[in-house]
Amino acid sequence: MVVVLTGKDKGKKGKVLRVFREEDRVTVEGVAVKKKTLKAKRKGKAGQIIEKATPIHVSNVSLLDPKSGKATRVGSKIVANKKVRISKKSGVEI
Repeated sequence: MVVVLTGKDKGKKGKVLRVFREEDRVTVEGVAVKKKTLKAKRKGKAGQIIEKATPIHVSNVSLLDPKSGKATRVGSKIVANKKVRISKKSGVEI
């Protein structure tokens, strides 16, 4: 779960659907939704308007703190000889 930090969808929270590592972008559920119109495939059938989530840059989103539900940075610590990610705000394991 992430929160959007900038843009028209600032403050919205959603689940990451897809990650594009080469472009440093992520697609977030319900954020940056564009409408696309499709023509009818056959005569007599109606066309469609499809809503599609477009990718936004990674720098414009931040992970949600599991405890407070606010944006947080990520840290790491070693627990039982295993490295785990933790929230910088609350120290809770992510």
